[in-house]
Amino acid sequence: MCGIVGYVGPQRAQDVVIDGLRRLEYRGYDSAGVAVVHQGELAVAKRSGKLANLEKELADHPLPPAHTGIGHTRWATHGPPNDANAHPHTGGARRVALVHNGIIENFRELRARIEADDHAFLSETDTEIAAHLVELQVQSGVDLPVAMQRVCQQLDGAFTLVAVDAEDPDRVVAARRNSPLVVGLGDGENFLGSDVAAFIEHTREALELGQDQIVTITRDDVTVTDFWGRPVEAKRFHVDWDLSAAEKDGHDWFMRKEIFEQPRAVADSLIGRRTTAGLLALDEMRLADEEIRDLDKIIIIACGTSFYAGMVAKYAIEHWTRTPVEVELASEFRYRDPIVDQTTLVVAISQSGETADTLQAIRHAKSQRARVLAICNTNGSSIPRESDAVIYTHAGPEIGVASTKGFLTQLVACYLLALYVAQVKGTRYGDEIDEIMVQLEAMPDHIATVLEQAESVYELARAHVGTRSVLFLGRHAGYPVALEGALKLKELAYLHAEGFAAGELKHGPIALIEDGLPVLCVVPPRGRDQLHGKMISGIQEVRARGALTICLAEEGDRKIEPYADHLIRLPQVPVLLQPLVAIVPLQLFACELATALGHDVDQPRNLAKSVTVE
Repeated sequence: MCGIVGYVGPQRAQDVVIDGLRRLEYRGYDSAGVAVVHQGELAVAKRSGKLANLEKELADHPLPPAHTGIGHTRWATHGPPNDANAHPHTGGARRVALVHNGIIENFRELRARIEADDHAFLSETDTEIAAHLVELQVQSGVDLPVAMQRVCQQLDGAFTLVAVDAEDPDRVVAARRNSPLVVGLGDGENFLGSDVAAFIEHTREALELGQDQIVTITRDDVTVTDFWGRPVEAKRFHVDWDLSAAEKDGHDWFMRKEIFEQPRAVADSLIGRRTTAGLLALDEMRLADEEIRDLDKIIIIACGTSFYAGMVAKYAIEHWTRTPVEVELASEFRYRDPIVDQTTLVVAISQSGETADTLQAIRHAKSQRARVLAICNTNGSSIPRESDAVIYTHAGPEIGVASTKGFLTQLVACYLLALYVAQVKGTRYGDEIDEIMVQLEAMPDHIATVLEQAESVYELARAHVGTRSVLFLGRHAGYPVALEGALKLKELAYLHAEGFAAGELKHGPIALIEDGLPVLCVVPPRGRDQLHGKMISGIQEVRARGALTICLAEEGDRKIEPYADHLIRLPQVPVLLQPLVAIVPLQLFACELATALGHDVDQPRNLAKSVTVE
């Protein structure tokens, strides 16, 4: 997610803000900017690319020696990463400067209303509308905290907003809804940050802000209210982490932090996907309804973890749309002379948007006149730019090489694509799509429930430090989960790990079973009785040959209990959505086992985050 810094105090604001942004670079970003208030005016500098680009600009053209300022490192969501879309944004009169983390769902409606009043916009972002709205409020005579309250009452979505007013030079005002923000308490100075790393070099005393709260900082005071102006008592805490731990939110690895960020990442990936009429509306769906209705085949191409997300997508798309789906490794796609034409939709899944195999595959597909839709986490990267349509996953930066929240948000994007095609083709009624969306929107809470069991999963992982081989079994949508679970263990723990469709055991793999071999089993929900029964049969087969069974089964499933040596409970969810919760214990297991073995979890040997060569 974006990095945010705010400061009021005796030091030069530019230096404090840039220093804070530098400590937030680990979060990932594609542009950076800073604004300060000096003698009744705003001074703003912002540049696309790395922070070094902004620092060079400031070295050549330093901002005035102000003592109040805000700064931002942007992870693009609305509009490509360029100078114009970089934060801070200002209102039309350049009286208010504002930075933003998150997504404003209803920005289009708000922007249309403001444009009707002859306000000109300089960017493609959702953020700029908030800057205009806050400025209109202060121009009407209210002070900045009240202006922020009134604007927040109009906004839908998840956001942190931080603003300064040129005519109110001694205050910074911020708001928080479903997006991180903390206050740093100094001596004669105060700070704001998207996390404590932003100010840890200056103070270790902090305030934790709650949901729908607004904070005003001056040199000597911090005031917190809710969105309606009612006073709130914020929780004070002491930061006893070093900078490295602060960046990881107290976790030992970025990957572990990112596993625990998954409820928020999934929620963010669902924000803004429905219109006020309840219809699905995707980011950059530049395919006409007629083109979607004419589709007679969908081919999903991807590599590694993204390939397993595509395998889950096949089950969902075919079930909800009755359109045949093929899932292919991008590295193999163009070498087999695939049959594609203008009635084929090729879906390219890539976290980075720069995966070389996938990029070459979509170029081949386009040369055969196929339509291409990208599912990607990185705005402005090559694969979205070369595609006909895009669904951005909004996972935020993922630092750990082994993907976690990237995988879950890709699953969400695949479900959204399936439902969108069903909506356009009319293969599902509106109330059916609405019911599935409600189920999807409940998934962040379900994922959080699974994470509450982390300690028991860690204990189980540590008990397998001496293990040299692990097998994973699944059926239906649980089969790709088994494959992804095995991949995580290979990537992190350097163990032999294989995932199998449970029904294939008797066709050869059962020869691998020996006494004490751990077998992790993804058990389908009981609502699919035939699947459930077949899975139990497979578990019985491996137990009969001495395997140690670790079963992931939904809460309330009593039939599995006699066949599980260890049982990990999952929330009760539909079978097609179960991968969103079932993969989480497998991520935790791999992370903890690799840690116990002394491996570098964030940077496994021989691996890179993005594979940019074929």
